[in-house]
This record gives sequence, structure tokens and C-alpha cells, in this order.
Amino acid sequence: MTVDSDPVAHIEHPGAGTAGTDGLRAGGDAARPPLPALVEAILMVAENPVPVTEIAVSLGVPAADVERVVVELARGYTADGRGFSLRDVGGGWRFYTSDECAPWVERFVLAGQSPKLSQAALETLAVVAYQQPVSRGRISAVRGVSADGVIRTLTTRRLVEEAGTDPEGGATLYRTTDYFLERMGLRHLDELPPLAPLLPGIADVDDIVGS
Repeated sequence: MTVDSDPVAHIEHPGAGTAGTDGLRAGGDAARPPLPALVEAILMVAENPVPVTEIAVSLGVPAADVERVVVELARGYTADGRGFSLRDVGGGWRFYTSDECAPWVERFVLAGQSPKLSQAALETLAVVAYQQPVSRGRISAVRGVSADGVIRTLTTRRLVEEAGTDPEGGATLYRTTDYFLERMGLRHLDELPPLAPLLPGIADVDDIVGS
């Protein structure tokens, strides 16, 4: 995702013009990017909401400075009418497509895709259905491969949605949607068929579900 630098141009760097500036630059390194740019860069690669304290620790700056920057960035994106927004959700900050642009983004993502789900998507969907709410890490552990791309596909197709965060690890949890039940012809999850036939080749899934 490419972010124009305009929204952050008006943000003063914490401690600008004072001795505090050195506190934001590791070892006084003049090549260190401005704090707003660093915060943006971190949030760009984050798959889950990132707490202010986590960003502050990683950058070696006060949490109050990071909090001020993310709030000003969020306001700037909204004021500029950007195609994305920065939201404080689930105990952290994360980029989201703007509500106004969402239908066009969905059209782009789905363009050229087969209407049928791949075997990987079907397996992932089954894991979510039978273990929900479940994290990407748990899904990946069951399938033995990363679930990131498949989860994005299932979310885009409205079969899976976010269901809060894990109270212990803070990971985003996923569950099936009402649309999933509609497409499956089910009234509720209790009507799901036995799990094993849906996940051929994964012999230990029944044991995992039963644990």
C-alpha cells in the first residue's frame, strides 16, 4: 500500500526545535526518519491492530509521542478524504479501507477470481467453522502453511469475519458469518456435517477439535 506523504507534512515532530528531538533519534542519528513516517511504516506491515506502547518500545520513544502522532495521522487522512483510514480498534491502531471506497476495492480484489474456492480456502474455512473463534496462527498450525492470504480471500467473500482478539495473546480471531450459513444452507453451526470429510489428508484435526 502506497501512502502519500502529504497528510503528515503538517505534523510537528515531537520535541522539534528542542533537546527532545535527540530523544527521538537513535544515538542522535540524523538519518533516522521522522516519527510520523516511522509510525506509518510500522502500521503498513501490521496485520493486527498495534498498541501505541508496542510502537513506542520498538522505536525507543515515549508512548505519549506515538499516541499524539497516530491521532494526528488519523485526523489528517480523514480530512484529506483518503481512500483509507487509521482506526483505533481492538486495543491498537490499524489501517482500513475507507467505507466510501470499500465497494470498488472489493470489485478490484474479486476481479478475475474464480467463483469457486480453492482447496486451501475450503480447508481454512472448515477450520474456522469448527474451531471458531480462531486465530490465523491456530489455522496455520492445523494446516501446516500460512493462512494469511486465504483468510483475506474468505474475508473478502464475506464468509469469514473478525471476532475480536485473543485475551491472552492479542491475536485477531476469526469466525464464520451469517452469509456462510446462508451459502451452506444451514440455520446454525450445529447443523455442520462431520469435520473429517472436509479436510482430507489432515489426520489430526479431529484430535485438535476435541482437545
